[in-house]
Amino acid sequence: MATKMENSVNVNDVSRISAGTSVKGEITTPGDLRIDGSFEGTVRSEGRVVVGEKATVKGNIFCQNMDFCGTMTGNFYVKDTLSLKSGCKVDGDLHIKRLQVELDAQFNGNCRMIDETQFEALSGTAEEA
Repeated sequence: MATKMENSVNVNDVSRISAGTSVKGEITTPGDLRIDGSFEGTVRSEGRVVVGEKATVKGNIFCQNMDFCGTMTGNFYVKDTLSLKSGCKVDGDLHIKRLQVELDAQFNGNCRMIDETQFEALSGTAEEA
């Protein structure tokens, strides 16, 4: 039964940068992350990253999936799906497998569709031969 509990998703497993909080540096998490404040640096998440409407991010984000509603200057590296939500503003390049863009989302940069192997190479997670 303990194994079953370890595999379940818990709301406390989501790391969070709350509104009004400013963080600089590097975040690495095996789980999900939500940013509602200000972040400058690199994010590496093996799960989903959600960036709220009033959040600002400068740097690079590497993750499995992402819902983006805020303002970003930097690059996205998304292993699966990036959703750019209405009202967001992105200045940077997208390296993604799938892209979903809502009306009124702003994106200025280049978009490159990648597969899992290319994601691993770009993110530095590829095993060396």
